[in-house]
Amino acid sequence: MTGTKKITAALLSLCLIWSSFSLTGCDQPDENTSLPDTRSSDSSEADAEESEEEDDEDGSSSEADEENSSDDEKDKDKEKDKDKSDSKDKSADKNSGADADTKKIAFTLKNGNSWPEGNINIYQLDGTVTNNQSETISDWKVTLPVNKDIDVKNSWGLTWELDGSTLIIKPDNNTGNILPNGSINFGIQIASPEDISAKEAVFTAKNTSASNNAQNGQNNNNNNNNHNNNQNQNNNQNGGQTSSPNAKEVPAPSTDDWLYVEKNKIVDSNGKEVWLTGCNWFGYNTGTNIFDGLWNADLNTSVNAIADHGFNLIRIPISTELVNQWEDGTYPQANFNQATNSYLVGMNSLEIFNYVIGQCRANGMKIMIDFHCATTNAAGHNYPLWCDDKISEKDYIRALEWIASTYKDDDTIIAIDLENEPHGKPDESPRAKWDDSKDSDNWKYIAEKAGLAVLNKNPNLLVMVEGIECYPTDTKKNGNYKSTDKSDYYFNWWGGNLRGVADNPVDLGKYNNKLVYSPHDYGPTVYEQPWFEGSYTFDSLMDDCWRDNWFYIYEQKKAPLLIGEWGGFMKEPNLTWMTYCRKLIKENKLHHTFWCFNANSGDTGGLVLDDFTTWDKDKYEFVKEVLWQTDDGKFIGLDHQIPLGENGISLSDYH
Repeated sequence: MTGTKKITAALLSLCLIWSSFSLTGCDQPDENTSLPDTRSSDSSEADAEESEEEDDEDGSSSEADEENSSDDEKDKDKEKDKDKSDSKDKSADKNSGADADTKKIAFTLKNGNSWPEGNINIYQLDGTVTNNQSETISDWKVTLPVNKDIDVKNSWGLTWELDGSTLIIKPDNNTGNILPNGSINFGIQIASPEDISAKEAVFTAKNTSASNNAQNGQNNNNNNNNHNNNQNQNNNQNGGQTSSPNAKEVPAPSTDDWLYVEKNKIVDSNGKEVWLTGCNWFGYNTGTNIFDGLWNADLNTSVNAIADHGFNLIRIPISTELVNQWEDGTYPQANFNQATNSYLVGMNSLEIFNYVIGQCRANGMKIMIDFHCATTNAAGHNYPLWCDDKISEKDYIRALEWIASTYKDDDTIIAIDLENEPHGKPDESPRAKWDDSKDSDNWKYIAEKAGLAVLNKNPNLLVMVEGIECYPTDTKKNGNYKSTDKSDYYFNWWGGNLRGVADNPVDLGKYNNKLVYSPHDYGPTVYEQPWFEGSYTFDSLMDDCWRDNWFYIYEQKKAPLLIGEWGGFMKEPNLTWMTYCRKLIKENKLHHTFWCFNANSGDTGGLVLDDFTTWDKDKYEFVKEVLWQTDDGKFIGLDHQIPLGENGISLSDYH
């Protein structure tokens, strides 16, 4: 999400994501990749910075704490683990006699996403057991110390019981037998008044030898990555039948749906005005490496439902790191309920991403890729710039180029949001600024560089440019952002300050007909901005916030606007603001992507409830008023040939 400050994000700073995706300044997620305890007893005793005040996604809506260990310490820990593993391996080889060549078992348990629910947090734990020995594993158990007052909200691939303050996890019918060279995944979501650490889990299995292989959990689907990815890419590009009963036949990709800019309008190739009315669904940025919520819901059912409810665009937050990994041939494991989404089993995270593209195309729905954070982390968007200590500017640019080039012949991906919410206050370092310099922290300059990199690979994409957080009140005296006095600046939500466009508009040269500005805007439940003080009105919001920060761009017909994030809870003090924001969108036909589909967005909630399947009827009916539809209620898609879901029409049918 966005914000000068996002209060709920501070509550979400316990969100712990996959350990391989650490972000400087954010907490390293807990995980247990220890050797399985091969004791045969029925019970095993477990061993025993405040984030930026912004919320985006549980993940997006969740924030991370300060790191507990440096990279050096992590390297040392890895070496220690390796030494322990080597030692145990040698011991096993020495003592196992005829079974000396038997391979081992690898167990990994990690803290995944977390988000607040009332005064407590929901913690998600994700586990993997990989069986590389010659015998089937049929009896395993995980024990974990927890608060005795926990409440298990959801689980998959396991059964559980609570014995006092010990959580006992055992397999369910689908995970009870792990075949040789096979693996299973399981997960659980727990409401707890205290922190839950995966590091304290103990794994036991009877009559087995064990080894520590922390990478098995991430790489067990990657043996044939290149072959599978090429095959899946061909399926994605050429169309084909899918295996899920909820899936739709995937048509071949097209290239006749590209969109263009005419003054403050977006039009199709025939010059007809269109209206982009979508929603956000995060997860590819958080470490889930797939949409969040698929720990419970079916992917195809969810994609179908979004289209059927009339959203013609999905904004998909993603991390630069994940895209770099895909380009480099590494495919972090996608976390989903394998029983519910069995047709995804065996696909790596990129293959699943391509599968999603195909299902969106089959539903007549378009995609906007949102580069949401540099490093994969639910709190990654807290970092103010598009690169960090792990992801360089070069990495950022090549990720943009890879997406643009890879899907250049498929207009399902119709736009790229160059970077989510560049921000930072004048007394903070680093911070994003907007001026006419070529400084590495000048978002205007970087946006031009990034936009041209994208459009040189695919000149047909729309390019979204967000704002920053602060802008000088006097550019003649302080145009270089030298002052650190906050009184010398105008402030707005993260990504919402586009005052700089008046002085230094983004210049994409011959590609300016692809440029769209994309502010974010939120209500008082996210943060009590000054313009919410007292009895604010639609007119006061326009005067105190919207017009000077970004609406002038539309009024003066400089470029179109797409509000990339807006939304929140359907209650006061938020509902009044949401009603005014909807009025602004409706009266001016502003493009928008509602925040969000996810139930686990802590300070906004989602279009669906906690099961990620049941729609919030009141919220949907509210948003429905600003979805593009005909007078008789047919939703209008952005594809010229394929109707939008079951209740919509194609663009050709409308025009």
